[in-house]
Amino acid sequence: MQKTAKTQICLLLVDDHEVVRTGLRMLLESQSDLKIVAEASSGQQALELAKQLTPDIIIMDITLPDISGIEATRQIIQAGLPSKIIALTIHEDEQFFFEMLQAGASGYVPKRAAPSDLLSAIHSVHNGEVYIYPNLTKLLVNDFLSHLSEEPASKETMDDLTSREHEILVALANGETNDEIADHLSISKHTVARHRENLMRKLELHSRSELVKYAIRKGLINP
Repeated sequence: MQKTAKTQICLLLVDDHEVVRTGLRMLLESQSDLKIVAEASSGQQALELAKQLTPDIIIMDITLPDISGIEATRQIIQAGLPSKIIALTIHEDEQFFFEMLQAGASGYVPKRAAPSDLLSAIHSVHNGEVYIYPNLTKLLVNDFLSHLSEEPASKETMDDLTSREHEILVALANGETNDEIADHLSISKHTVARHRENLMRKLELHSRSELVKYAIRKGLINP
């Protein structure tokens, strides 16, 4: 029997303003390949729904009434859930931008962006890419360039990595989740997590954003 391809991207909307969620629902449900499976008005509710429904993508506001969208994102990623997260926020300053990326978000879009930008972000992230709103990419590039000369020497070698750790390093830098890596390498996600922990320790890296910068500098992926 032929497998039926998954045609819709399942979304969870997280924003404490009902009027914002209503507007997003009208926009997103006009797209035949997008499906909203739930809405959350708080970070804790978002975490619970993410665990229960495992949506493909979570559209996450940062300013929420209980835990922030940054903390909710961090907990979702640390829980090993397959959902990818796009920040949709009024905040465009460096602090929120970098904290959200370090927490594990795969996209960052300001609320002033055009609807087409959010749709582009959803499709890019769903395809395994990282989407940064064009006006904000300069923050990432400037941060990357400013730290090139500051990297400790211990980060400049991959000699201590096993071939499997090297494979997982490249996959993580390309935005793959633990589940996706486990699937295409035919190993368990617990094994992926162990390799990830080991390679981060060996390279003295502490977040996905640091890992991506390392991979770019080493020529493992294209910036």
